Amino acid sequence: MMKKKTTLMIVMCAMSVVTMVYTVQAQQFGAPAAPGGFGGGMRGFGRGPSVPPGPPAPVPAAVAIPRPTEEEVAKMNADLQQFVQTTTSANRDLFRKYASLVKIQVPRANAAIAPVQTGVRTTERHNGFVEIAKQGDFDILFHGDSITDWWQRSGVEAQRKHFGDIKIANFAIAGDTTQGLLWGLQNGEGQGNPKAIMLMIGTNNASGDATSEEVAEGVGAVVLQLRKDFPNAKIMLLAIFPRGSRPNDGIRRKNDRANEIIAKLHDGQHVFFTNINDKFLNADGSLIGFSGDNLHPDARGYDIWGAAVADTLKSWLK
Repeated sequence: MMKKKTTLMIVMCAMSVVTMVYTVQAQQFGAPAAPGGFGGGMRGFGRGPSVPPGPPAPVPAAVAIPRPTEEEVAKMNADLQQFVQTTTSANRDLFRKYASLVKIQVPRANAAIAPVQTGVRTTERHNGFVEIAKQGDFDILFHGDSITDWWQRSGVEAQRKHFGDIKIANFAIAGDTTQGLLWGLQNGEGQGNPKAIMLMIGTNNASGDATSEEVAEGVGAVVLQLRKDFPNAKIMLLAIFPRGSRPNDGIRRKNDRANEIIAKLHDGQHVFFTNINDKFLNADGSLIGFSGDNLHPDARGYDIWGAAVADTLKSWLK
């Protein structure tokens, strides 16, 4: 019996190690650690195929994370070690004891800017978008994750009410991330000649292990790609919507910080940062017009959203 128990424990430990290795590899290869499958509602859905991502996309300087060169890091670390050996601080013994820890840390590679075909951006759906893009028969392009994708579900009536028969192409995909959207644009979806684009992306990155700064870089890379693909279009860059039942919700706070950063992308000419989040919040920070998951707008929420953005988007079509 003891032998069987010992064998079982060894097998369980081995399985745990394999799981840990897979998670680390997924993060290194650009897949979010635990994305929300439909805008965050289904954990683990949308990790994407196990293929390496493309090279990092360029990022606007306004949202770029400072990344020193190897030479700069070496110079700073040399100075730090000299300080450790010569300091007369009362804590000099601690500095010398932990000298190997006193160093400049280079920011990790940001998965949010490495284009990759995520699992939710299936080849079938991607090819459908490419065909629509080739035809170019649309005036407004919607881009994002499930929150935008579900204009075609919970927001059908609101879209009819606020946009009428305006030709809209909705390339948003439930569960997707900035890196998935980048891949789609770079692989045929970035065609056509829309006059207006409405973009909101990033909440799935935030529900994984991405920091606010990494989310902002991802959003910035998408905006830069959209500017490249659609130079004549005006882009409404929406602040990532609030989520969670409380204002101190961890992911909501992460998104709030990301919004502060991506607001710097507003140039008043091609990119227009638009924050309508206050329209979805009660005085106590609880959500208005959202479904029970505290993440996706319900029919009322899409009506609020449409009322807030439609006039501006339609004015860009003239």
